[in-house]
Amino acid sequence: MRARGIFQWNQAYPSAKAFNEDIGRKELFILEHQKALVGCVALSDRMDAEYEAITWLTPNRNNRYVHRLAVHPDFQGLGFALKLMDFAEQEAALSEAVSIRLDTFSRNRRNQTFYEKRGYQRLGAVYFPNQSAYPFYCYERILSPSPRE
Repeated sequence: MRARGIFQWNQAYPSAKAFNEDIGRKELFILEHQKALVGCVALSDRMDAEYEAITWLTPNRNNRYVHRLAVHPDFQGLGFALKLMDFAEQEAALSEAVSIRLDTFSRNRRNQTFYEKRGYQRLGAVYFPNQSAYPFYCYERILSPSPRE
């Protein structure tokens, strides 16, 4: 990402601690291809405190949050991010989640387009401590009809 001028991840994030917590909560999923680890995604039911300021499309109840979606550079551009998101959306739907929420770096137009093409709506921006001076855009995609409260 740094070679493409995208500085959303750094030495502070994502950390080994974050991945270990994902594993401990059984929220980290990996994708293998021909016995090689090509990517991962964390799917959680916990909302980060930074997200509290966002006016979401659905109530803060039974939502899923995508974090740490990553594809190894050797496997990028081959559809593996699509497979990881398909998986995350299917898992969320199986758990009867109302929506999926996520954030992506404001300077990563490629990711923004990726999520928008999947039906995610940009709703606001948040800042993460020790990560970037630039904001992260929050997105949500409704999975099942739910009246607003």
